[in-house]
Amino acid sequence: MNSPVVGSNYFMANCLNCGREMPPGPAGELNVCPECRAAFAHAQAQPPAASRSVVLERMPVTTAIVGVNVLVFALMTLSGASITLPDTQHLLRWGADWGPLSLTTQPWRMLTSTYVHIGIIHIALNMWCLWNLGALAERIFDRWTYVLTYTACGIAGSVASLWWHPTSIGAGASGAIFGIAGALISALYLGRLPVPPSAIKSTLKSLLSFAGYNLFFGAVVPGISNAAHLGGFIAGLGLAGALAPRLTSSPDEKKSWRQLVFIAASVLLFGLYYFVRRSALQALGSEGP
Repeated sequence: MNSPVVGSNYFMANCLNCGREMPPGPAGELNVCPECRAAFAHAQAQPPAASRSVVLERMPVTTAIVGVNVLVFALMTLSGASITLPDTQHLLRWGADWGPLSLTTQPWRMLTSTYVHIGIIHIALNMWCLWNLGALAERIFDRWTYVLTYTACGIAGSVASLWWHPTSIGAGASGAIFGIAGALISALYLGRLPVPPSAIKSTLKSLLSFAGYNLFFGAVVPGISNAAHLGGFIAGLGLAGALAPRLTSSPDEKKSWRQLVFIAASVLLFGLYYFVRRSALQALGSEGP
């Protein structure tokens, strides 16, 4: 929570919504400027017919990610893939992850595979989880932080999956979704957000229950890659843990810190990919290209 008075020094507070400087409010009151308060009140007063535009305004990143996933699935189905259980040929054609390709000439599959799903039930469950987690993520993270965290966690999940079973075909957004869950846990626990402790405790309990249940489900149900879940989850915990000290800083400070964190994350992911590639190719008895 922003603290306007520290010792004898006086600091301007920043609006938590738009970032503009403003005089600090009374203790315990959220730092939100009058303009943003008025805009929020106006949005709350809109009739139900405007609900779609309100959702797009409040959850643009989540809406876009869900839209891309659904579009890819629809196009894959229209190309002839089964709606319930696409075969390997269609999955690979649309960008699924597979060690012999991802670890050699087509590393881009580690990203595209996070937008490919193995059947209607698979995408429905993943998008339902993403929609619920995204509603909270868009209130805590700025748009670029959300997009970059989702992408990095998806790639981290793919790398972990390739390390655990390089010859299996992998697809789905679950690694990225677990990453958002991990990021929310770190942000709520370490971010000093202006949220009542009771609300933080309740939300953390729900997030931990979500992660625990789904990891257990992945362990007992064949065909689910818990390696991708864990890889994304750990990446989310780490990224948001690094970002947490600046979550309530000014927009410029948050941007500079975000750039440093994600540059470091990119270097780390590249190093992990190279390690997994080398280990997998050695295990498969191939030197690779």
